Amino acid sequence: MRIAVAGGTGVVGRHVVAAVERAGHEAVVLSRGRGVDVATGSGLDAALEGVDAVVDTLNVTSLREKVATEFFTTTSRHLVAAGVRAGVGHHVLLSIVGIDRASGYGYYRAKLAQEEVVRAGDLPWSVVRATQFHEFPGQVLGQVPGPVGIMPRMRCRPVAAAEVGTYLAEVAAGPARGQAPEIAGPREEQMADMARRLLRARGRRRWVLPVDFPGAGAAFRGGALLPDGEGPRGSVTFDEWLSASQA
Repeated sequence: MRIAVAGGTGVVGRHVVAAVERAGHEAVVLSRGRGVDVATGSGLDAALEGVDAVVDTLNVTSLREKVATEFFTTTSRHLVAAGVRAGVGHHVLLSIVGIDRASGYGYYRAKLAQEEVVRAGDLPWSVVRATQFHEFPGQVLGQVPGPVGIMPRMRCRPVAAAEVGTYLAEVAAGPARGQAPEIAGPREEQMADMARRLLRARGRRRWVLPVDFPGAGAAFRGGALLPDGEGPRGSVTFDEWLSASQA
């Protein structure tokens, strides 16, 4: 089958593409570099010809609710509408574990709005919620350069992006599941501790300052972002991932 991956060159998307191809399917990468702009819809109709399923792993770097909501809802509407025109049979959306329990955070409200677009669309759908990726602490540290690294006080269960990519590919190759079982990593971590270990491994000296994120501090601290049901669990720990990435 042909499976298109929106954001197929990103942190998770590239792993979806690899997993699709390992399973013997054809991967179609939807990216500007391949002549497809999902934000405007340009090139989508041609790219989705003959495609059986679409996996949406797109992300936006802005944490501002208005910007994130506009991006997520617009790109999802374009993907769903083009999928209907092309006869796509399955739309798979990557989302985040616990966003309904931490909806005081604007970025998460944007992801919830995106989920609603997919649910209300005219394509059979699956929403796959994942916990934070092992790359997340480095991404947060990179947003605010300087001697102090600001990190959320957050209980999490980080998962390898490669394992999420494999799960997304498996879901896409099967029938629509609606709200699919959540995927999470093998053990619980504190986000600030992960950041400190990351900095030590990279030989960098920065003071990590844990803070409460506006609107979601209590939820983050209280474990709202941990999975609360059965689902696939990754096997790669943060320390294993960190060791492999340094090597």
